[in-house]
Amino acid sequence: MSRAPIGLFYGSSTCYTEMASEKIRQLLGEALVDMHNVADDPIANCLYYDFLIMGIPTWDYGELQEDWEEIWDELDELDLSGKRIALFGLGDQVGYPEWFLDAMGFLHHKLKNRGATLVGYWPNQGYEYDGSKALTEDESQFVGLALDDENQFDETDARIAAWCAQILREFGLTEEQP
Repeated sequence: MSRAPIGLFYGSSTCYTEMASEKIRQLLGEALVDMHNVADDPIANCLYYDFLIMGIPTWDYGELQEDWEEIWDELDELDLSGKRIALFGLGDQVGYPEWFLDAMGFLHHKLKNRGATLVGYWPNQGYEYDGSKALTEDESQFVGLALDDENQFDETDARIAAWCAQILREFGLTEEQP
């Protein structure tokens, strides 16, 4: 069985993260992306890909989504050296402004400790939140694409489109435009 060059792994309880994953796959092209729900497919399957996209929503007070929580310790067993990984997260900046996208920050930290090269950082302008563990050290960017389908659904498609073009360049899967 031939594999696409990019493996997209996501967990989704209310289908918003799944819908975002499907939009990403559609924009990048089905030939480039294999989708995997972490509730159904072993996370170790990510080792078959050089390029990974991982989607994780933040629940309640900065908590992991349940499917990611189930496999969280399995990530500690993976050698992700040489893997380029782009993250996207979903959160609610109005309902939970102190914990916006915290789960994406937790995942970023864990993957970095496993040797992964993280790409796909995203500007934090255009959001209103009080705190986030998904910010870079200098707090100028999120560690991945930030989506809020509860409060900024009308921004989602444009953000995904811009981010997909960005990560293709950062993965080296498209030629740089002058």
